[in-house]
Amino acid sequence: MKEFAYIHDEENVPDTLLRVPFLETFNKSQLDDILNSSSIVECEPGDTIVADGEEASRIFILLAGRVNVEKNGKVLVSMDHTGDIFGEFAALSDERRTASVVADTTAVCLAVDQKFLEYAKPKKDNPEFYAALYEFIAKLTAKRLKATSEALARMDKELRELKAAANAD
Repeated sequence: MKEFAYIHDEENVPDTLLRVPFLETFNKSQLDDILNSSSIVECEPGDTIVADGEEASRIFILLAGRVNVEKNGKVLVSMDHTGDIFGEFAALSDERRTASVVADTTAVCLAVDQKFLEYAKPKKDNPEFYAALYEFIAKLTAKRLKATSEALARMDKELRELKAAANAD
């Protein structure tokens, strides 16, 4: 895995970054602040980007490739869309990582250092910025919760059908 400081040209934000839903949330000045506190992470297949149990300070935005979220070596979900985000919960809540994220293919991520961002833009002095950040995270969380609820409902239905079929025999 290689990491490089992201050298941000404030006049020319790459189209790939402009299409990332997370980054669309912010105005130009806020976007400049985020990009100036970011780095580019290039990964080869098998590279661990986030390790289960490690301290968290960064939010990752997938720019290219595919990564797997894993727990105890088991793949929980794969991400392969430009703009997919991982690591946000632990980074924002100052908790340890609860899963690992491993590159499944060659992958490129933008890593936003939340601690550096808070140092550069203290919350008490930048309420609009943090309102936009937390609004996006809330929407992302709601979207993931909805998908999880739908999956649980499907599994519950299948389980009931299996039980009914087993009892009918």
